[in-house]
Amino acid sequence: MWRTILEPALLFASPFVAYVIYLALRQASPFANRHWTRGAVSSLTLSGLAIAVAGMLAFGIFAERHQGAYAPAHIENGKLVPGRLQ
Repeated sequence: MWRTILEPALLFASPFVAYVIYLALRQASPFANRHWTRGAVSSLTLSGLAIAVAGMLAFGIFAERHQGAYAPAHIENGKLVPGRLQ
């Protein structure tokens, strides 16, 4: 469950982190209001959304696919056998 929330959130936050690193390398205070104008925040938000959508599409397209039929969990000789793909 956490993975489905954390991956897009990290992808979305990556432009903001890159901007803070850029400001820090320029020796500008990353927390000053003059650096976080409406245009900068809008650009970072749109690029974060684009990166998150592209990342989720890439994860969906290139994810490992399991082939075969699913054998549900069952009891065999008095022991629980977990479900698996055959």
